[in-house]
Amino acid sequence: MTRALVTGGNGFAGRHLVAILRERGDEVVVAGRAHAVERVDYELDLGDGDNVLGLIESTRPRVIYHLAAVSFVPDATHDPNGTYETNIMGTARLFEAVHTVYRDIAPPRCIFASSAEVYGTRAPDEYPLRETLAPRPATPYAASKLSGEAIALAASRTFGIPAIVTRAFNHIGPGQDERFAIPSFAKGLAEISRGAEPILSVGNLSSKRDFLDVRDVVSAYVALADDGLDGEIYNVCSGRPVSMAEILRQLIGVARVAVEVRENSDLMRPSDNPLSYGNNTKLRAVTGWKPRITLPQSLRDVYAEASAKVHAGVG
Repeated sequence: MTRALVTGGNGFAGRHLVAILRERGDEVVVAGRAHAVERVDYELDLGDGDNVLGLIESTRPRVIYHLAAVSFVPDATHDPNGTYETNIMGTARLFEAVHTVYRDIAPPRCIFASSAEVYGTRAPDEYPLRETLAPRPATPYAASKLSGEAIALAASRTFGIPAIVTRAFNHIGPGQDERFAIPSFAKGLAEISRGAEPILSVGNLSSKRDFLDVRDVVSAYVALADDGLDGEIYNVCSGRPVSMAEILRQLIGVARVAVEVRENSDLMRPSDNPLSYGNNTKLRAVTGWKPRITLPQSLRDVYAEASAKVHAGVG
């Protein structure tokens, strides 16, 4: 049995990661912001160095999955300094705490959850995106994640903390915040199926993304914790682009409703990247990982959750 610490363990990806770790018999410490529903073992404040140090001292994990972050791009754009404080300085405090507590003993394996957003907008001949490309962050969120990567890798090279960076592309699945496009689509379609006006407001549907089920994303994190190489960066992705228009088409097919789709300029992001998809060869070669949940299955699960909430009057 391995003691694993998951920061952001009650978030979207964190909850699925905790479930996988517990299924395989690991002892899991869930650290994050306290919510009314999702319980945490430790209320984490990345802005408080003593709080972070106390977490590491009291739990002494053998593996740390650092997922806690400001992760909604519009929020990060609205408050860049707050995002930098959490995502950059919070990560620095975590690695400093690990260095302090494990100064004289073998430190834990640390998985830093970064994002494919660090690549920014690329030329067509650069796709699929590989880890060897020089990052070009175009948003405060992307800048914060790239800085977090640098902190993790510096901790690995300077202090011998076995850190690995993961660059996850767009992940979807049950439990995602309805502020994100796909669960928002699903909620709107579920409401239409229950008699709401058959009009769905959408943002840019022409952009193409690399979608991967969140359960496959976190299984990659676990595989890298087991078999990844220290000080390395790994893309976590499906390897193929799918347009938002195709995602919506499939969701409408799942919902089986007639709907009028209307573009809403308020839902357009100013720095929306028209294309993003990655190469997962490095991850697969080192760990043997491969996606197991298809896009249609992910969308069915997302819609089923949305439909159940609408039926129950939740949200």
